Amino acid sequence: KSDLNSWRKFIDSVYEKKDKTIEIAIVGKYFGTGDYQLRDSYAALFDALDHASVALEANLEINWVNAEKVEKDGIEKFVDGVDGIIVPIGWGPRGAEGMITAASFARRRHIPYLGLCYGMQLAVVAFARDVFGLKTANTAENAPDSEYPVIHIIESQKEILARRSYGGTMRLGAWEAIVKKDTIAWDLYDRFDGFVDKALGLTSERHRHRYEFNDNFAKQFADGKLTISARSKVENLVEIIELPKQIHPFYLGTQGHPEYKSRPLKPHPIFMGFIEACINK
Repeated sequence: KSDLNSWRKFIDSVYEKKDKTIEIAIVGKYFGTGDYQLRDSYAALFDALDHASVALEANLEINWVNAEKVEKDGIEKFVDGVDGIIVPIGWGPRGAEGMITAASFARRRHIPYLGLCYGMQLAVVAFARDVFGLKTANTAENAPDSEYPVIHIIESQKEILARRSYGGTMRLGAWEAIVKKDTIAWDLYDRFDGFVDKALGLTSERHRHRYEFNDNFAKQFADGKLTISARSKVENLVEIIELPKQIHPFYLGTQGHPEYKSRPLKPHPIFMGFIEACINK
């Protein structure tokens, strides 16, 4: 006989009155499509936020921010008073500078920040520009001739890309990563059980991207206090970056897609940590 007690408790928690309300801005490039604003462009992200906010007993209000409008009008009018900022998935140059602006604003104003895939990469670009003064730093996806390609195509992929075998240059599906202890990422995976092999320090997240963190800049970023808190088991590629808590309350970017593994009864640790930080702000 089916035991639906856990589902009943979940539904009750969805509808029960909550004392806390947090407001989050998602600065993305796929909301605006023609005459429409599309929630489905980031369906898994909205679901993952719901899972975590219900578990932490908080009402959630979300501002949908078109990154192209940020490029035109600046960031402040769109994120005034928010408790957290997310820069989600994306490809290509359209709206990218607006997303970089959002990542920079969240870091400078100490607003909890979560970068997902492209949002992680563009947070790296923002950090290079702001902290190191590398004003032309960029991802090679948008600026192939950049003097400071802090996000790039790794050498093993360049030949494949030159043959236009684009599928062969993407990291797709589940990739295992080794999470560094004594980091925010480790704390989250450790506290919210079931997402990491604690003995091996291994987790696994879904991927769908082509460009990677450029390890030629790894030491410079470490000197600037940006922590690489997880690397892939295969090829040692950067998976998660973060700022220490003594510098920022919550600033984390992940190359994988934790939103794809979050479930109503098992919210993803990274979203739990982000929502916690927004509540505490």
